[in-house]
Amino acid sequence: MAKLSVNINKIATLRNSRGGDVPNLLKVAADVQKFGAEGVTIHPRPDERHIRYQDARDLVPVVYTEYNIEGNPVPKFIDLVLETKPTQVTLVPDADDAITSNAGWDTVKHKDFLVDVIAEFKRNGIRTSIFVDPVLSMIEGAALTGTDRIELYTEAFAHDYGLGNENGIKPYVAAAELANKLNLGINAGHDLSLDNVKFFKENIPGLLEVSIGHALISESLYLGLENVVNMYLQRLK
Repeated sequence: MAKLSVNINKIATLRNSRGGDVPNLLKVAADVQKFGAEGVTIHPRPDERHIRYQDARDLVPVVYTEYNIEGNPVPKFIDLVLETKPTQVTLVPDADDAITSNAGWDTVKHKDFLVDVIAEFKRNGIRTSIFVDPVLSMIEGAALTGTDRIELYTEAFAHDYGLGNENGIKPYVAAAELANKLNLGINAGHDLSLDNVKFFKENIPGLLEVSIGHALISESLYLGLENVVNMYLQRLK
């Protein structure tokens, strides 16, 4: 069974839209774990437009499952991760003004940088993952950085699947097969939903974890948060 890590960025977005503390981010983090989620994910950005850096600190005593912090490893982010020591850090090459993650790392071009950053996190006992496109050369490059895992960027799959094109899974299967041969753990995320996550999980060998936020929170508006978490868990069995 692949683990479900719930990304709670959208809860912070809603909270920040009115100021104050409603909805309460810490309560939601506690609730999704109580409902069965095996992890909590956050993705703080430099402008703190949703998750604030203080949120990352406040969540440390609340997250008793797996705590995953995503982001671009700029100095401020690196310092935050080393301070909070989450279970996992997922490195994402976001531009400061990106609305959401929109590309994986060029693990060949940025190899030396990634090697240094990953080594620092691993010295501090933090599992590392690199956000990558399902491109075989990028998977091979990731293996040379010393990372523990990769996170497959699944937007292209989700788009194709929504159009009825199940062949969109093929690059991801090939990427996963190569990652398995290279002893890389496999995570996945971006635009996974109740509609497509079961098909994705059934076709990706060795899938360890999915990180889902936007779809899960949106689906919960209609179906309820506890119900939706459990629906994902059923699909990931």
